[in-house]
Amino acid sequence: MMIANGHVSDHEPETDSASIYNAKSVSEIRASLAQLHKQEASVTSQLDSLLNAQKDLQRELGRLDLFRANATTQASKARNISNGMLSDAAANAQRISNSVQKLDLEQNHVKATLTVVEQVGELKACVLGVAGSMGAAQDWETAASYLSRASKIPPQVINGAFAARVVPTAEVPDAPAVTLETASESLCGLFLREFEKAVKENDGARITRFFKLFPLINRSDVGLDVYGRYVCQGVASRARSNLNAGTGGNQSKEGFFYANALTKLFEHIAQIIDGHGGLVEHHYGPGKMARVIERLQTEADMQGGIILDTWSDERRIDRQLTDVKSYAFTFLVQSFMSSQRPTSGTPRAGSPAPGRSSEDESVDMKQVDALLNEMTMMLGKWSLYTRFVTNKCRLPSDENTSTPAFLTNSSLMKKIQDRVLAPFNVMTTFFFRRSVEKAFQLDEQPPNLSLSPHKPLNSNPPHVSSAIEDIMYIVNKVLQQSLATSQPGVISSVLPALSRILTSDFIGMEQRKMRDESYPKAAIQGQLPPEATIVSFLVLVNNLDIAKDYVSQIVQARVNPIAGSNQQPLSDLFPDPTATAAVTTALQSLSTTFTEKANELISDGVNVLFHNVMKPRLRPILMDAFRDTDYTLTKDQLSDLAHEMTGEMDVDIDEHDPFADAVRMRFQLGWDALTRPISRIMTERTFDTLLTIVVTYLSKMLEKRLWTYQGRVNDVGAARLEHDVNEIVKVVVKAQKYSFRESFLRSTQICMILNMDEDEWEATLESGGEVADKLKPEERIRARNMLKDNAI
Repeated sequence: MMIANGHVSDHEPETDSASIYNAKSVSEIRASLAQLHKQEASVTSQLDSLLNAQKDLQRELGRLDLFRANATTQASKARNISNGMLSDAAANAQRISNSVQKLDLEQNHVKATLTVVEQVGELKACVLGVAGSMGAAQDWETAASYLSRASKIPPQVINGAFAARVVPTAEVPDAPAVTLETASESLCGLFLREFEKAVKENDGARITRFFKLFPLINRSDVGLDVYGRYVCQGVASRARSNLNAGTGGNQSKEGFFYANALTKLFEHIAQIIDGHGGLVEHHYGPGKMARVIERLQTEADMQGGIILDTWSDERRIDRQLTDVKSYAFTFLVQSFMSSQRPTSGTPRAGSPAPGRSSEDESVDMKQVDALLNEMTMMLGKWSLYTRFVTNKCRLPSDENTSTPAFLTNSSLMKKIQDRVLAPFNVMTTFFFRRSVEKAFQLDEQPPNLSLSPHKPLNSNPPHVSSAIEDIMYIVNKVLQQSLATSQPGVISSVLPALSRILTSDFIGMEQRKMRDESYPKAAIQGQLPPEATIVSFLVLVNNLDIAKDYVSQIVQARVNPIAGSNQQPLSDLFPDPTATAAVTTALQSLSTTFTEKANELISDGVNVLFHNVMKPRLRPILMDAFRDTDYTLTKDQLSDLAHEMTGEMDVDIDEHDPFADAVRMRFQLGWDALTRPISRIMTERTFDTLLTIVVTYLSKMLEKRLWTYQGRVNDVGAARLEHDVNEIVKVVVKAQKYSFRESFLRSTQICMILNMDEDEWEATLESGGEVADKLKPEERIRARNMLKDNAI
């Protein structure tokens, strides 16, 4: 038997029973019996414990039975109390609650009845007051105030049966609603007549007096409409007066006459809205001025339309657009053709190229510029006006900042789009491209530029052609005009056009000149290109670099204007955050795109200069620097050679080596002759780019030359070779060009290994090449074996 989880089990472990039956000797049987006796004792002990615990369990169960009997008795008593006392109390409470509810309902009915009685009393007083005020007294303000009081009474009371029985009197027998409506109509007609009379007499006090009475008689719409007509008469009269001011002759309508007339129209309307808005909002309620503004906009559509139509006719806008759109840009087109290219360098003060005068004069650029200035002013004032009207029509609690529908759908908006904005975009694109074309037609290079360091430069750096400043001035002007309009539609049209013209016409023209007119190519194999061609090519590279800076500065001045500058922040010109972000992105895209295109052409130009001007001269310079150098000579041989050269006996090579500066001096002479003429003309940035390529190539040539000294260098020569290489590097990296030193690390490390003693060389081998990290392991060994004694 076994005990498991407090219970007795009749099953014995198979291992014990199996051990008895499987016993093969007396000792095994005895051992199994001993194990069984031990288990029996354990089971007996557990059974005794369970029996002892059973007594305590029986005692606790008895106590629970006692508690159950007591709880049953208490539950019975509680049910008796609930069915007796509490049920009566609950019924009484329900009856009291119902009574209270009925009392509250009756009380509400009484209050409602009293309220109706009071309202009917107020209605009767208003009806009688209106009748009395409109009688012999003719007190219009008092009559209007009675109607205003009556308008606060609920319609169901006014039209109710109780009021119909109580309010009518012998003097006022009609129903209250009829009486009030009749009085309101009568007063409305009266106020209209008086208002119109005051307008004719220009009596401001009476105009204000009767305007304030319309909302009191529940005729706010009528009052706002008649007031709108009144202020519109002033707008129309002022607009006609401004427009007729120039009828004395065409001369008086030149310049910004029509733009000023449109500006005065907008300013007059804004003054009316600002000056009259408080009065309207005070007497008619918040937001009611919008109805007057809408009526003013109708008048603005008419008067502004007249101004724009007259302007369009006087300025012959349609004819100008036809001429602009038909302009062929012959000079630019022919410049990109394989043949019949016009010559460059036309004198700036001279006439256009022969055979082209008729086209050049087909469009008057001064007139186009004047029109653009006038349209800029018109669009800018229109933007200010629309923002002003939008703000005035928006309630303080309204988060919607969209332009009112009556403004976006107005005829003036459409006319601005068709007659001003669209022509502005077309003419701006033409004006810029024609200015680029004209700048290239009259392009001149800086005078008297020369590669000879002995000839002074008559012009100040940067050395660029005249077209650059002309074109960048126009870029700045066009951007300034476009942003001043505060019209996102202008930005989305003009900026992509500017970018397209800069990257196609400007960059394309510079590229064509570099390829076809100033490409530095030697006339005879092995000689340098003509000096004039090199100078012209350098100026073209400068043009691109400086133009890139100009565009970046112009854009940056608009995107992040400096405090105190005359540039308005974009957030002021385009208050809508979405529009501000879009304009910023468009400006940055213009700068980025132009910079990328310019950098591509600059890179090509610098590579041409390297291959055609610099590279052919580098090998001779390096060969001349190391001319007649022998790094296998001993100290005695060097001393004898120095004696032959100087005539001095016993020359100490360690203290004074007459050959120490020979390589440096010859290299510096050739290096300066190569780089100084170019550096005095190129911009610093483009020259650094060119110099980077030159130094990279020179370092590779120097390294190849070092490898040619395999077995041709002794210990003394190794030190001289390292000194000469370091001197060459110093010449190249002077003038703060320390970054170029990186290009020579392989060469200097070859010389360093060449001059190591055996201990240093062993340490280098053990360090795994950390000292000469630019060389591969086999190259380090090769450099070490360059010594004559080590050569294998």
